[in-house]
Amino acid sequence: MGPDAPDLIPVHVITGFLGSGKTTLLRQALASPAFANTAVVVNEFGEIALDHLLLQRVDPDTVVLQTGCVCCTLRSELGAALRDLYEKRERGRVPPFDRLAIETTGLADPAPLLFTLMADPVLRHHFRLGSVVTTVDAVNGARQLAQHLESVKQVAVADRLVLTKTDLVDRAGIDGVRAAVARYNPTAPLIETPTAALAPDRLFAGEMSDSPSGGDEAPGWSHAHAQIRVSRLDDGGQTLDRHARDISAVSLIVDLPLDWPAFGTWLTMLLHAHGEDVLRVKGIVRVRGVSAPVVIHGVQHLVHPPTFLERWPTADRRSRLVLIVRKLPAPALERSLRAFLRLAPLDRRAA
Repeated sequence: MGPDAPDLIPVHVITGFLGSGKTTLLRQALASPAFANTAVVVNEFGEIALDHLLLQRVDPDTVVLQTGCVCCTLRSELGAALRDLYEKRERGRVPPFDRLAIETTGLADPAPLLFTLMADPVLRHHFRLGSVVTTVDAVNGARQLAQHLESVKQVAVADRLVLTKTDLVDRAGIDGVRAAVARYNPTAPLIETPTAALAPDRLFAGEMSDSPSGGDEAPGWSHAHAQIRVSRLDDGGQTLDRHARDISAVSLIVDLPLDWPAFGTWLTMLLHAHGEDVLRVKGIVRVRGVSAPVVIHGVQHLVHPPTFLERWPTADRRSRLVLIVRKLPAPALERSLRAFLRLAPLDRRAA
């Protein structure tokens, strides 16, 4: 375990369903001084209206902006495109960018992209995953989540969520979308626009320290006895497709320090056996013999390197895990974790 290497280039991913405002968010970020010296990978230059910003065209696929940002189109496999971009950086053909942002297509499942960043042996020596920011349309977001698995995955993997077009929806509609989003990702901070000012240096900070929700609203384990919160979906008057009906958020909280090898083995085997159905796992863990809290973050088969926080964010020092899963019953998850941690029989509660 240990923090990410500081010399690796952070890669921030902007995802979200069709028409949810990804391009607008990216354009705002590029206009900020805090986002200078950034390489951007997009589908087509025209999508973010770069013509008036062009400073230098390096080749048909790469331009350098007046802000110092580098922008390239994704016309080949992602790994090859990033390796080519890094090679241009090393040869001095483009400025030495400090970070990289990738805008996905509106129908993309972001998990394969994240897997490429973490698994490619060449990319791992040069890049690290920063933050995943997902835009959600306040007008259509609830319906898209109910009908499109891609939208669910985009929300589930987010470190931060941006709710767009809130000026077109009343407060009740906004609250309904927020509730729908929380079913799939109860831990990521959600920012409403245009009411909230977006600060790219904070939005794309790349910190994995946002702890899963805990406190009074979350059930706890006391002396090795657990209560598990299971957020199951209802249709809210809409027609949920079978994919949405199969997805739930499971919260596990334990007040005993965890044995790291046992916990790591459990998580590894869970993702190996059911990675396609574990859309996201995020947690803050109290490890036996370690004073600092450990943050874990995984997407399907991929687990980011664990990171340490300098201190516990609250007085509550229980380990807290939130899993967004499909077709995986909460009692089975609880039993398997208990088996690896050798805990006493646990109580269960659905919420």
